[in-house]
Amino acid sequence: MADTLRRLVNTSSYSALQQKLEAWYKDYHVISCDQNLNRCCELVELTSKIQGQLFAILNLTAQEGGHYAGVDTLKSRLLPWLGTCFTMATSSVSPDTSLNLIQDNVEKERKIRELSLSHESDMQKMEDQLCSTRIQLDSVKQELADAKSELDSTKNKSATTLLATEDEILHLKAELRAAYEQMDVYKRKLDMLEDYERQVRLLRDEVTFLTAEKTMLQERLVRSRSPSPLPPRRSRTSSPVRSESPTRAQLTNSSRHARLVSRFSDLYATERLEAQSLLRRYIDDLETVQRIIFIAAVESFQAAKLAYRQFKLRVRKTLSPTHVGPESLEDAVVDYIVRNLDLYDVQTSVNDVINSMNVNPRISFPPEVDFVLISSFIREMCRIAFSMQTLDPPLDLAFSSDGELYSDVKYRRSYDSEFTAPLVVYHVWPALMEGDSVIVKGEAVTRRGALWRSRSRSSSPVRSRSGSPTRTLMSSRSRSPSPGRLSTSRL
Repeated sequence: MADTLRRLVNTSSYSALQQKLEAWYKDYHVISCDQNLNRCCELVELTSKIQGQLFAILNLTAQEGGHYAGVDTLKSRLLPWLGTCFTMATSSVSPDTSLNLIQDNVEKERKIRELSLSHESDMQKMEDQLCSTRIQLDSVKQELADAKSELDSTKNKSATTLLATEDEILHLKAELRAAYEQMDVYKRKLDMLEDYERQVRLLRDEVTFLTAEKTMLQERLVRSRSPSPLPPRRSRTSSPVRSESPTRAQLTNSSRHARLVSRFSDLYATERLEAQSLLRRYIDDLETVQRIIFIAAVESFQAAKLAYRQFKLRVRKTLSPTHVGPESLEDAVVDYIVRNLDLYDVQTSVNDVINSMNVNPRISFPPEVDFVLISSFIREMCRIAFSMQTLDPPLDLAFSSDGELYSDVKYRRSYDSEFTAPLVVYHVWPALMEGDSVIVKGEAVTRRGALWRSRSRSSSPVRSRSGSPTRTLMSSRSRSPSPGRLSTSRL
């Protein structure tokens, strides 16, 4: 009974009946007659449903009271009310039909209750599903937030990794520069080691020469003490005495000559190609590169010859007050230079060569590269040229100029030359001369129209702008003034 009463309370049937009555009252004069009758029948049906539920509650309550509880109440209230409310004059419906209608009504009410229960269960299920959906939505939102935070952390890590990679690249570049600098230091040490080895060889030669000279002096001393008659003594500066005591320069002249000629050929075969490959990294034109190397060789000889003359004047000035030896002063000066080739300031000559090349119009002005790149080639060329000046006779380079007539005696053609062309476009390597004879052939490029090209080059504004200082220097070097004409201020 309590459950049935609770459902009746929860359905709010009387409230719905009151609302329908109020709505019908408001719309009574607006709607049609059929609609008013339908509203009235709907209210009667709703009232009968409510009465049916009340009768069910009444029945359950009477059953709970037993056989005799509530009898007085039913007799005093329900039966008189039923007698007054359900009295009918005549009814065309039989008792069986009325009973069937009541049963149908009860069955409908039962179905309605079942439908309401199923509706409530469906609502509960939908609420449960809604709650589960909300929980899933919250979990998806949480996963989305976690994914976003993970993405942010990944971005931060990527940025940090990128910065670390850039730092590593900078560190590796710094290590690479340090390695290059260390390699340059090792190269300089290697050059110094080669200089030391050269000095050791020179010292060994000097020891050998001194030993031979000591032996000769001992033999001369023994012969001078012998009782045999001797020819009258001649002056120390006479040629026979000098022939008896040759200097080191005279003794080693032929070996030094062969060694220097071989070294000059090695420069052409090895160091020249290394300098050419180094310059080709910065200059694409092969002709310009070959011109640079040729002019570097020529300028190195000019600078070494000038340095030799100055060094020779200084040595002569130093030895002249104290010279008393059997050899002439000139031989003593040359011998001193041969013994002390390491005193030659080759770096000054290298700087002079680079300064001359920087203003040389035959290459380019201003220069396309820094000629310090080939300083090792220039340094070795200056050393060889300086040593060649100590020979008797000295070795020098053949005179050359662009557009000159090709000579098979002095040059050989390069592989890209026109072998029928009579004129030289430019020189690749100079020829080595001993007096008027060619010791080592040079290399030249011959093409047709070389004279016209050389004139067009000489008429360019670049050559006219920078020609005066270089030509003056080259003319002063090419005249090769005698040592006696040099002023002491240049020393």
